Amino acid sequence: MVNMRELWEPILLSSAGVFISSAVIWMALGYHKNDAVGVKNEEALRKALKEQDLAPNQYVIPYCPDQKERATPEFQQKLKDGPLALLTMRAPGVLDMKRMLGAWFFHLFIVTSIIAYVAGRTLPHGLSFLTIFRAVATIAWLAHAGALPTASIFWSRPWRVTWKDVADGLWYACLTGAIFAWLWPR
Repeated sequence: MVNMRELWEPILLSSAGVFISSAVIWMALGYHKNDAVGVKNEEALRKALKEQDLAPNQYVIPYCPDQKERATPEFQQKLKDGPLALLTMRAPGVLDMKRMLGAWFFHLFIVTSIIAYVAGRTLPHGLSFLTIFRAVATIAWLAHAGALPTASIFWSRPWRVTWKDVADGLWYACLTGAIFAWLWPR
């Protein structure tokens, strides 16, 4: 068993490595630029949404909180007629990228700390690079990508977007696995 104090260096370096590589993926590589698309008449939709005066939240259309009402012919017709939508509303204003990137790094630090905890409790000192890499990368891939298909399965998120994010998660996992294997206590 490896103590968490011995893993702070790989935790910090992995968190920073994934943070930087995610910036490269999103800003330089460009393969995520078409993850979201526009609508035919954005101004009409913006006006209709503004009239709703929606608070920041997640909304579903058509909405039906009662399971019994979902079985009614009226609600079933709404489903047939469409549109069906999952809508996330943000607060108006300029996006605070500093806050979002800070939250992203904090998230990576927490996730990597949990990866280190599991690895440290299951792997002893002195294992080979490949053994550490395989174990840590597997844990990290589950952490970064394991739950992503849920959004496509239940919320109709496009699978092409999910698979790109799962691939990003695999890259983050390999990077994390390599850093941990390199810095694993001997």
